[in-house]
Amino acid sequence: MDYLLTEEQIMIRDLARQIAEEKIVPVRAELDETGTFPHDIMKTLAQSDLFGLFIPEEYGGLGKGCLELAIAVEELSRACLGVSTTYAANALGTYPLLLFGSDEQKKRYLPDIAAGKKLVAFGLTEANAGSDAGGIQTTARLEGNEYVINGTKQWITNGGEAGIYTIIGITDRSKGPRGASAFVVEKGTPGFSFGKKENKMGIRASATTELIFDNCRVPKENIIGKEGMGFVVAMKTLDNSRTGVGSQGVGVAQGAFEEAVKFARQRVQFGHPVITFQAVQHMLADMGTSIEAARALVYAVSRFIDAGAKDVSKESAMAKVFATDVAMRVTTDAVQVMGGSGYMKEYPVEKMMRDAKILQIYEGTNQIQRNVIGQALIKEAAKANK
Repeated sequence: MDYLLTEEQIMIRDLARQIAEEKIVPVRAELDETGTFPHDIMKTLAQSDLFGLFIPEEYGGLGKGCLELAIAVEELSRACLGVSTTYAANALGTYPLLLFGSDEQKKRYLPDIAAGKKLVAFGLTEANAGSDAGGIQTTARLEGNEYVINGTKQWITNGGEAGIYTIIGITDRSKGPRGASAFVVEKGTPGFSFGKKENKMGIRASATTELIFDNCRVPKENIIGKEGMGFVVAMKTLDNSRTGVGSQGVGVAQGAFEEAVKFARQRVQFGHPVITFQAVQHMLADMGTSIEAARALVYAVSRFIDAGAKDVSKESAMAKVFATDVAMRVTTDAVQVMGGSGYMKEYPVEKMMRDAKILQIYEGTNQIQRNVIGQALIKEAAKANK
């Protein structure tokens, strides 16, 4: 379909696709097998200015929005979800600064982020705080002109590789969720270290580690926004980033779909290519239709955010839940279309299927997204009845 992209958006899409085809596809199997972080690919993305896509021009970026980021993420995800997760998580970690950072913080951190000199990570999840962000145990206590941070963050994408971390800690437990605050912590800060690198089912090229804070002291100026704004910072960040997860779903589904179509045209059974069989055609038809529907929703919500919509929780949750469910269904069906071949590592669809599962889990499980959508619909209905 023609999504009426501008010439510049088409250039971004074509550039990301070229990098995906030339730099990612040849090494994706090896990166997956070894769990190697894609340093060289990140350098290529930096040299291509893709890290600066969503950063304002005044801080060295290109000044684009969620739609342009979604387009780039989709193309990278079409080749390898592990690589695209590394890239997309960089945006996730940057949004707290973009949305709530002071001018001084933006001047200090955003130029290096835009240039790809430093990766970013977002630290919210803990052992007892995932979908329940109110269960955060990490604390940040003000002592003079410094905050002393103690606690452990779990399953943090880009952990250990990023140079900049935006994390959520409790500054006043008596206030519940309103007692959380957001901070910038730089790699190398005394008292800040990393746990083991996780051995994952999928997205194995991305780094996932613990963040350990042991009397880690950061300047008072490192707070993002004000004390007590941490929960708002986290939720608004996720509202803006979930279209990125949706675009990952569209991308990996598109990649798996293309592999399935190519195989079905080549595989001959009973004297005919299997793509001529109606059962296979119907599977491919459902796959293609679902992908177009998911892409249309992700692009529409991205445009909605870029237009300045203030409350996008429901729409971003819809984009995330629909597109990632499509990703899981399409990658699974791609393996089925390809039969035994699809189950073998010789073909990329088994990796795509393993990778796709995380999309239904991170940045808020799809069950939690349905709660968000349902609660928003209840509020809308209550307003309409007044």
